Parts: sequence; structure tokens; C-alpha cells
Amino acid sequence: MVMRVIRLGSPRVEDEGTRIGTVRRPPRGVPKAEFASQNWYDVWFPNLSPSPETMKLGQEADTPTQWAAFTKKYRTEMATPENRHTIALLAVLSQRANFSVGCYCENEARCHRSVLRELLGAAGARFPSI
Repeated sequence: MVMRVIRLGSPRVEDEGTRIGTVRRPPRGVPKAEFASQNWYDVWFPNLSPSPETMKLGQEADTPTQWAAFTKKYRTEMATPENRHTIALLAVLSQRANFSVGCYCENEARCHRSVLRELLGAAGARFPSI
């Protein structure tokens, strides 16, 4: 059993399991009833997305210094007890079930999901072998 960190809207892989959208907003122009069938997500869980202010920092980050500021702020948001518990829960679930978490960003290296992957890994999440 494993957890994948994916780009929402991408084709699903075999045995991917439930897709969790860790995004602030649902996809634009897509009827709610079609989120899963269009490979966006099965369940929306904005709790693990950056706050609007932090998301703006990440979207506007053009330099390594700006990206580091975004990463620091997002990590701070994820350090709240509620978010730490959620990350711990997902890490444990990855030992027992297949599922994925994701965002819309094309480049994971410049997306909150890269930081989320690190936080989940530090909490013991199990990812697919490469």
C-alpha cells in the first residue's frame, strides 16, 4: 500500500486508489459531479493547501529566496496541531491503503505538494518505489 503525490487532472495509474485534492479551490468550469470522472479528485481536502496569502507567495516566487519564504510560511501553516495530526493520519494510512494527494500545478518542484511530500515522508508515509 502506498501514497502517491500527483498532479490533479492527470491520468490515474493502476491501483492509485482515492484521489484527495489538497487545493484551495475546486477546478473551474467543471461540474462537481464530474470531478472524479475527469481525474481531478474524489474528495476535496483544502486543509492541506496553503492559505490564500501563502499560495500567492508561492505563485509569485521567481527566485530561490522567494521560494524559500513560501516554503517556510507553508511549513509553519502545516505545523499547527490540526495539520500535524492530518499529516500523521495520512502517513499511517499510506501503510494500509492506496491513495493519492495532489494539486493542479504543472511543476511539482514549484508547488506546495513538493513540501507536502517532504512533510508526509518525515511522518513515515510510504511512497511507491522508483
